[in-house]
Amino acid sequence: MQNIHQISERLNRYFGPTGPRFFLLFLFLLGLLILYPFAVKSTTSGGYYLFRAVSSVVLLLSIYAVSFRRGFLFFALVLAVPTAIHHVLQREGDVNAFAIVNAVLSFVFDTFVILVIFRRVFLRGKVTTETVYGALCIYLLLGFGFASVYGMLGDLQPKAFYLDPQTNLHTVPDRFDLIYYSFGTMTSLGAAGITAVSSQARSITVIEATLGVLYLAVLISRLMSSYRESFSAQ
Repeated sequence: MQNIHQISERLNRYFGPTGPRFFLLFLFLLGLLILYPFAVKSTTSGGYYLFRAVSSVVLLLSIYAVSFRRGFLFFALVLAVPTAIHHVLQREGDVNAFAIVNAVLSFVFDTFVILVIFRRVFLRGKVTTETVYGALCIYLLLGFGFASVYGMLGDLQPKAFYLDPQTNLHTVPDRFDLIYYSFGTMTSLGAAGITAVSSQARSITVIEATLGVLYLAVLISRLMSSYRESFSAQ
């Protein structure tokens, strides 16, 4: 625990205890969405290595975002190891017991980060610009998290999703296809060319669509209302 305390102190020394945790995480999460199409084309291109670098930074910023307490920091560091293996080192299409376990632990890490940020953002009385960015981080992390769930489901059920050959150049959905499907579902815009086929895939799709609508309609609107009230009172 002494080492955990030292790491926490160093994070606060560089960024401050109230530093731009969520703003930085939000920027790099957007960077992942921008770089993903360039990363899947070739594993030797500059975009691929830049994407891997941004992925590593997102992992570090996620740990920093939950480092309000030593217990949170310790748990995040423990889960960061399999998450790094899954996001950074593991190749697309690797389907084995080790890969599935890493994917599950990676999803647990993403869920833990979302819950800690949610607790920090929505259970605090004062609403600031940083808390608004925290709410946006939750939204993006939910999209990536559900994409991971679809990926695990696709590994267990290869025919869980159908790709229309008229709008896709391949028949097996890759990671970016599932991210596209996830954010299309969460925003209720839909993902043209990708269809949930299995009952499990359809069930998870309904859950994500419902959470996406409720999050924007209830939580974000409430947060922005409180933010405007706080800004007007200054």
